[in-house]
Amino acid sequence: MKRTRTRLLVEGALMIAVAYVLSYIKLFALPQGGSVTLEMLPLILMGLRNGPKWGVFTGFTHGVIQMVLGFSNVMYCPTLLTQIGCILMDYLLAYSVLGLAGLIAAPFGQRRALGAAVGTVVCGCLQFLCSFLSGWLVWASYYDMSSRELFFYSLGYNASYMVPNIVLSAAVVLILCRAIPDALQPQR
Repeated sequence: MKRTRTRLLVEGALMIAVAYVLSYIKLFALPQGGSVTLEMLPLILMGLRNGPKWGVFTGFTHGVIQMVLGFSNVMYCPTLLTQIGCILMDYLLAYSVLGLAGLIAAPFGQRRALGAAVGTVVCGCLQFLCSFLSGWLVWASYYDMSSRELFFYSLGYNASYMVPNIVLSAAVVLILCRAIPDALQPQR
């Protein structure tokens, strides 16, 4: 089936809707934000199927929607600098990087399942980096800790939910590659 702009926009909108619903199905949630969900999976699938341009666009749009609907989280940030950092790192960049999965998977060629899994893990790690940096920035304004303590606090807190998200999403991508391999092939 030929890719048309309308089809890509509809597919992106569907992936955003599924990601939004999945963000509410939590295996567990942490008290200061962050939870284990499959929210990142549809955004990664968009990048795997349609490339980085449409994947990043879909992730960015989802991030904007999440930011608008969860803007009260930004208000926890005490300064303008931390609010900007939170907006960029927790919403805009964190979801946008998930759309790069197809770019990372492309060099794997015929080993599509491996490429999809690697793309999922790398993009999940990029999202983790965004959450880690945001946590370091925001918590520095609240806690009287050394940089080293803040580093490990943000690392540990964000890893406690991001690592399970990455592992879970990579496992589901591998299952999908086996169950419906054509669905994860790059669309033309």
